[in-house]
Amino acid sequence: MKEKELAPNFKIPSSNNKEFELKKNKNKFLIIYFYPRDNTPGCTNEAKDFSKLYKEFKKLNCEIFGISKDSIESHKKFIRKFKIPFQLLSDEKIVALKKYQAWGEKSMYGKKFMGIKRTTVLISPKGKIIKIWKNVKVKEHAKEVLSCLKESI
Repeated sequence: MKEKELAPNFKIPSSNNKEFELKKNKNKFLIIYFYPRDNTPGCTNEAKDFSKLYKEFKKLNCEIFGISKDSIESHKKFIRKFKIPFQLLSDEKIVALKKYQAWGEKSMYGKKFMGIKRTTVLISPKGKIIKIWKNVKVKEHAKEVLSCLKESI
């Protein structure tokens, strides 16, 4: 997966009770952000930051999707609790996470484990990857993504 290449297709369950398939979401910009878990401090802040800027993204013909391994039920609770205006996708089988290189070895307190690497991908209306952010730091990230989107139009 590289910038300027076609974004890998995937099909996984969405919080709107439908299957989300990337290739069926063309003709608009897409932001797909991969995050470790619902209701954790960093992930909550990231969702809130994208939520605050959601109307600005929408005005620019852009839709946002968050992806983690959490269940649809967990996503629905998270959406209700924080009034998240966009869909969250459930990748319990690690399909999209692997295709987007957002799954891999991490370490915390000296222990190594497999987990989600916080990653964001901006995709053009034609399905090409415009920009990839790896090992995202949450603070100001949503604003940075919005700025990149504005420059891409």
